Amino acid sequence: MYAKTFSSSVLGIDGFVVEVEVDISNGLPVFELVGLPDSAVREARDRVRAAVKNSGHQFPLQRITTNLAPADLKKEGSAFDLAIALGVLAASGQLEGEKLEGKLFLGELALDGSLRSLAGVLPMVMAGKEQGFTEVILPAANAAEARLVEGMDVIPVSNLADAVKRIRGEEMIMVVEEAAATMEEKAEPLEDFCDVQGQTHVKRAMEVAAAGMHNLLLIGPPGSGKTMLARRLPSILPPMTLQESLEVTKVASIAGYLTQRGRLITRRPFRSPHHTISSAGLVGGGAIPKPGEVSLSHRGILFLDEMPEFSKGALEVLRQPLEDREVTLSRARAVITFPAVFMLVGSMNPCPCGYFGYEEDRACTCTPHQIQRYRSKLSGPLLDRIDIHVEVPRVDYGTLTDTAVGESSETVRERVEKAHAIQSERFTASDIRTNAFMPPAAIRRHCELTRESQQLLKQSFDTLGLSARAHNRILKLARTIADLAGEEQIQTAHVAEAIQYRTLDRKWWE
Repeated sequence: MYAKTFSSSVLGIDGFVVEVEVDISNGLPVFELVGLPDSAVREARDRVRAAVKNSGHQFPLQRITTNLAPADLKKEGSAFDLAIALGVLAASGQLEGEKLEGKLFLGELALDGSLRSLAGVLPMVMAGKEQGFTEVILPAANAAEARLVEGMDVIPVSNLADAVKRIRGEEMIMVVEEAAATMEEKAEPLEDFCDVQGQTHVKRAMEVAAAGMHNLLLIGPPGSGKTMLARRLPSILPPMTLQESLEVTKVASIAGYLTQRGRLITRRPFRSPHHTISSAGLVGGGAIPKPGEVSLSHRGILFLDEMPEFSKGALEVLRQPLEDREVTLSRARAVITFPAVFMLVGSMNPCPCGYFGYEEDRACTCTPHQIQRYRSKLSGPLLDRIDIHVEVPRVDYGTLTDTAVGESSETVRERVEKAHAIQSERFTASDIRTNAFMPPAAIRRHCELTRESQQLLKQSFDTLGLSARAHNRILKLARTIADLAGEEQIQTAHVAEAIQYRTLDRKWWE
């Protein structure tokens, strides 16, 4: 006999519906699984066999052939267990096949027939809705997450026996679920800028960076507050839109980092990987690619503390995501694209010991070769993609012990949100959201300069030897500074401030 059920899987950050076909015929007892399954899918044969028996049903001692279509896409994970088990029951006559139509089945089976939770449920259910499914049966632990998709009837079950009862329309024991889906997210309060003493010019640079989502590099001696400042940057970023929250939640769900199931992630990600991370860990990879840190920081911040301590290869792979705002990984059977719209924030010392140029604090002990080797970890092309370079000097004792309270993050965030609102209105007709992501055509349209501003930029371009990319990034920065000031026209002062954020690399690298 033949039966068909439907499940779902994930490719990249998007789900796709999988048709599970089960055929039972006479012959030696064999359980074949075809359709490019990975090891976890192939092992479903043993899980399904034990779960069916331990749920009070008969497992057919015949030849069972299960096909996962489309057969040309690699299938991974354990989400197909429930669909395969129900297909076997339907093909063996223990369940009416007609009652399986129009339903999506997700879940990993334990040997006793209970269902375990899955990663990546959100994109799977979204794919099912796009394909016209209106009902999904899945583990109770994933029900709240699935309810984030409007228009889907979510049926939580705790084991295979309950799933069979639900399909037959029989009375089922009430399943204890997790909290219902909500936009609210419980999290610790963010660290505030008012805790930082001094460093006024650095705070200003960070405000500009947040207002336009520009990349930022902090350079200074040890103990000057680079990490402290960077960790407070999320507190001045505006909240995400609903669409951005869905994008971020999808990536977290696929990576298995969705700690609060059923709650959209509303706080912008802040990722700070260790400097020993590999290139694949940073941008994603694997035989079946998974998102890396640049995708996990999508719509948020990727903070690389002590950037020269990262391997040169890991840093260089950032160049393409910073330019294209996505990561493309090519494999033999598929080309997978992960989103990577993030703000890069890096920190570094001027030399390995950290005191070059600050001999009044402590004598530098590094040789010229050591300094050159240390700084060469950050190549010219990578530096060119970082909009703002700012020096973070050590804070003197008087400033450190000053009892005056600095400007709070809430006050700064209000100005940043106003600048974001201006940009949202400016880019209403496109998918651009902030100035940092403007293409050349948008730069020409929205970054018109006065004659004095053009003359200043020309002199700086010739004097500093700036590249064409640096020229465009200065214009984007000037546009953001003008937005913070509430000015429609970019003025000379805005261009001058933008230029000063591009001169620090010449000081340290030349």
